[in-house]
Amino acid sequence: MELEESFDEKEFLEAAVLGYGLPPEAQLCLEYASDVYADSEEAEKYLKEAEKLAPDHAAVLIGLYRFYFYKGRLQEALHIANLCLHKAARENNVSLDWRSVKREDAVFDRYEEILPRFFLFTLKGYAYLQMRLGALEESRVAIMKLLELDPSDKIGAKVLLQVLDRVGLDEEDAGD
Repeated sequence: MELEESFDEKEFLEAAVLGYGLPPEAQLCLEYASDVYADSEEAEKYLKEAEKLAPDHAAVLIGLYRFYFYKGRLQEALHIANLCLHKAARENNVSLDWRSVKREDAVFDRYEEILPRFFLFTLKGYAYLQMRLGALEESRVAIMKLLELDPSDKIGAKVLLQVLDRVGLDEEDAGD
């Protein structure tokens, strides 16, 4: 007898990628960090404790990434983005060097495939951070890889490319 379960995609994503296997103590730390977010020092303390309890867990890494990103600590966010890229590569059984990943290495063209989507979203975050930090060529290479892996652009890399192109134009205008 087959058991059929009904769940929506968000619940599945949270269970499969973000919440599955997270120790309850680490979950509490993430919740406390969220509760005291305005107090950066206290929030980071809880996030670091969650990281000690579950150092490679996606929920912890994403919590750290968001914290650093929204606090404007972009170099630290980039470090976490790199950790997420390696995690996503391992979970998708693809090369740890995102530049070497090919379309046929995972099911990148089916948006409902959670682990490949996690890889794509992570690479998109990496590309955006590189742009914000002024590494425009690195950002462009990452965006072009996104478009190669996701030619139907479900992830929205073309918008990022348009922003990057605009940044390049703004820099050229500033030099005149």
